[in-house]
Amino acid sequence: MAARLFLRSAFRAAKTCRAAPAPALSRGMAAGGIPTDEEQATGMEKIIMTALKDGKDPYSMLKPKEYAGSKEDPHVVPSITSQRIVGCVCEEDNTAVVWFWLHEGEAQRCPSCGSHYKMVSHELPH
Repeated sequence: MAARLFLRSAFRAAKTCRAAPAPALSRGMAAGGIPTDEEQATGMEKIIMTALKDGKDPYSMLKPKEYAGSKEDPHVVPSITSQRIVGCVCEEDNTAVVWFWLHEGEAQRCPSCGSHYKMVSHELPH
């Protein structure tokens, strides 16, 4: 009963109040479609997206390429300094890690298993 009274009074108010009809709402993206992530990105996100589009990996977010570890195809270790500490798990089932310093220049060998590692210069984009 109360609902009926409410609807009746609302209907009468709508008849007596001749307000101008509200303009139809238009969606901002109706003209060009849904914007892509690249169109919406700003700041560091945009820098990262353009770098990834160019084939670069500025923050090492992607899975690294696998190397053989030989003298001809050493494991590549990116670094922003001239030396870096590297840990080598010499065997697959081994629980011990062999730590050694890696310096710029020629590829260096792990003192335990003989795998080769080479340090390359890496610049952060910011």
